[in-house]
Amino acid sequence: MKRLNPELLDYYDKEVVNIIMNKYNFSPLEALRQFVTSQTHEMLENAKYELWEFGPEGLFDIWEAEKITGNPRNSIYIRGE
Repeated sequence: MKRLNPELLDYYDKEVVNIIMNKYNFSPLEALRQFVTSQTHEMLENAKYELWEFGPEGLFDIWEAEKITGNPRNSIYIRGE
C-alpha cells in the first residue's frame, strides 16, 4: 500500500477533527480518536483511493456517512451522485 504523504495526512487530520469537534461537541482527543480509528481514515491513508481530493468537508461527509450507516462508501462523494 502506498501511504499518503505524512504532512498531507496531518493537515487533513487536523481539519477534519476540527469539523467533528465543532459539529458534535467532542473533545479534541475524542474527535481525533473517532476519526483515526475509522474506515474513512484508513482509506485516506491509502494513497490509491485519492480521498484528499474531496477536501476536509468531503472527508468529514464520508466519515459522517460511515458513522451513520456503518459504511463510508455510502457518502455521496464516493457514490458520485
